Amino acid sequence: MRKIILLLSVCLLSTGTIRSQTTTVSDAAALQRALQLKLDEWHKAGSFPGATLGVVLANGESFGLAVGLSDREMKTPMKPNDRMLAGSVGKTFAAATALQLIKEGKIGLDDKIERYLGREPWFSRLPNARDITVRHLLNHTSGLMRYEFKDQFTKDLTANPEKIWKPAELITYLLDEKAPFAAGKGWDYSDTNYIVLGMIIEKVTGRRFYDEANRRLLKPLKLTDTIPQDGLRLKGVVQGYAGPNNPFGGRDAMIQGGKFAINPQFEWTGGGYASTAEDLARWAKMIYEGKAFSRDLLTQVVDGVPAPMLGGETRYGLGVIIRKTSLGTTYGHSGFFPGYMTDMMYFPGEKVAVAVQVNTSVGRSLGKPLGRVLVEAMEVIKANSKCECDSGEEG
Repeated sequence: MRKIILLLSVCLLSTGTIRSQTTTVSDAAALQRALQLKLDEWHKAGSFPGATLGVVLANGESFGLAVGLSDREMKTPMKPNDRMLAGSVGKTFAAATALQLIKEGKIGLDDKIERYLGREPWFSRLPNARDITVRHLLNHTSGLMRYEFKDQFTKDLTANPEKIWKPAELITYLLDEKAPFAAGKGWDYSDTNYIVLGMIIEKVTGRRFYDEANRRLLKPLKLTDTIPQDGLRLKGVVQGYAGPNNPFGGRDAMIQGGKFAINPQFEWTGGGYASTAEDLARWAKMIYEGKAFSRDLLTQVVDGVPAPMLGGETRYGLGVIIRKTSLGTTYGHSGFFPGYMTDMMYFPGEKVAVAVQVNTSVGRSLGKPLGRVLVEAMEVIKANSKCECDSGEEG
């Protein structure tokens, strides 16, 4: 199951980097038509319900496009501003909040997490407890395994669809287990890292994570289409299809009577947001241009460690997947939640960000990985743009 999710949520492509140019679109309407045609072709070749694409150009201009259906039974057309669960893309909000606190000296990037959580009754039972640092949490090198794919957790989640999960309850599913490697000596993608990070954020701020992230990020950056994934009913979120007999809820359609089959609140800082593709593209551009936290931290953020589970030459930084593509190195994140898949990429050479969301988590229905969809969208943008040199400065 774990390998399947990783393959579904991350796509990898290869190549070199261009950082000495930006792109200027000469005809925005023509670009949107070309991208819509590309979306239509992709949808026709696949068997997924619908998708949205968000684009932010070098000059900050943004727009969204849509294809297919948001609800198969009702035959409702997908709209560009339809929200979907963003899955692990939400980790970027937790990371950015933590990075602000690191800049303020309230959290130390290389502090042992024992400094913040050592007095919790469960702490000594956490794998690698006394050796884990905040950096290890951010880049998934802690050795903490994933709680959300434990069989007992998925059974409990499905059996108690209205339960409101506390972070400490999620941690209990891996207490007393042997870590797969010593802290800092390996890499293993795990939502548990970000659950622990969220607990530290709440400890040092004295506020709920969602309130803190809203105050620091969503409100000042005007991400008005991004909302916390904090209950069974989420405004503006379209139907998602997880395939029959999926282990999270046990049914294909994830929303019935306006309520989710399982409480998406459990994901919290491991993901925890619903958004639109356009808002996520705007967010990606702001993060990787140093507008979501102090720009002087950006070098460390994108200085990744090898992430062999994600394949190829992919690396993972501080809440960022660093991928080599045919158009150069990209920064971003992918996401999976039963019924939904998301991916976003920032192309530093062009200063353009793109994001895509689909309302299915059945990967084979897509026809191609979402990362490939984003690279192909960027190819269309480049074909409809003119290059402007910027004196060789890094983008």
